[in-house]
Amino acid sequence: MTVPHPASHVFERLESEVRSYCRGWPVVFDRALGSRMYGEDGRPFLDFFSGAGALNYGHNNPVLKRALVDYIERDGVTHALDMSTAAKRAFLETFQEVVLQPRELPYKVMFPGPAGTNAVEAALKLARKVKGREAVVFFTNAFHGMSLGSLAVTGNAFKRAGAGVPLAHATPMPYDEWPDGEDPAFRWFDRLLEGEGSGLNAPAAVIVETVQGEGGINVARSEWLRGLAGLCRRRDMLLIVDDIQMGCGRTGAFFSFEQAGIVPDIVTLSKSVSGYGLPMALTLLRPELDIWRPGEHNGTFRGFNPAFVTATAALEEYWRDGRLQKQTLARGEQMEQGLRAVAAGRPGPAPEVRGRGLAWGVEFADPSRAAAVCARAFELGLLLETSGPRDEVVKLFPPLTIEEQELEEGLALFASAVRGTEGPARSAGPR
Repeated sequence: MTVPHPASHVFERLESEVRSYCRGWPVVFDRALGSRMYGEDGRPFLDFFSGAGALNYGHNNPVLKRALVDYIERDGVTHALDMSTAAKRAFLETFQEVVLQPRELPYKVMFPGPAGTNAVEAALKLARKVKGREAVVFFTNAFHGMSLGSLAVTGNAFKRAGAGVPLAHATPMPYDEWPDGEDPAFRWFDRLLEGEGSGLNAPAAVIVETVQGEGGINVARSEWLRGLAGLCRRRDMLLIVDDIQMGCGRTGAFFSFEQAGIVPDIVTLSKSVSGYGLPMALTLLRPELDIWRPGEHNGTFRGFNPAFVTATAALEEYWRDGRLQKQTLARGEQMEQGLRAVAAGRPGPAPEVRGRGLAWGVEFADPSRAAAVCARAFELGLLLETSGPRDEVVKLFPPLTIEEQELEEGLALFASAVRGTEGPARSAGPR
């Protein structure tokens, strides 16, 4: 059972009961740098959480911080809705030159608002507008956000229940290799689409994560993704890839779908696109889909210029060459080897290890074990979270910029946490 830190009483008194992460990490954080966060008392914690994927380049990355401080000190524009600014121009030019052109991606860029769910809502709205249809297909264990449209295409029952209203116009389909992986050609899905009696209205779009982060680090095979893209083309459905958590290099390449060799019709990005943890989201769309009328979709904070500044600095520093991608893949191999060694050395059913790049999950047969491991890891100075429909997976998300020895240190702490939770079940406290 975690004990509230004395300095946290103001949070308990004034902040809503909806707060979550702070319940498992009863410390008041005060400072953060690189791969570590520090409590008010100076105690360090190695961060294998990375702001749920919003801090791919670590905390207070010095290159991005310098760009941000310089911009603020010269009185650069902070808030501008969708006005044209020098900061936005620099970001768009750099994004095109560094990301889109080398990959021959034709996308136009939409700034839908500050959060990932804003990007998803814009994608869903646009798909329905373009196709003139209401239905959208999503996949089991998907997570796409907490606003109503995004919740409708999210699989988690707990999160869906929080909507308080029916979540309509969305149809779930089995994610890759569920339940038995025997249908790579999507025969069942195809049959539903052509059947007059199937009850499935012709969908406007399909939305998918190449790796389901909140769903339990479920990794789709490249051939399954290619099959899905082909089905969308045949059946006149738009393909939306939600790359909010797995994009910006988390799986190695800038976009997680690059490995499969597909080009989605719409892509959503957020989290680490600003590079510094500042709120920013993008909806990328093929030019022929850009049928918006001016102001038809807007938002007060869709032009947060400090995020443009740090996003541009991140692209310049980390994506003009392939060094970060190579490092991420090398660290990913290091992570996989370490996790498999931990799993193989345990008594009882071996935990399942899965992931790509620097997004990894370890699934325990007893769901309570994952929470206990995360709680023990916190006691040892390592920040981890759970994922999956039953919180049965320990999710490991270190910064992409983590040093080799820091990764080894984190893996050793994780191994200690696993060993420390063997035997009788222990309470992990509320989450």
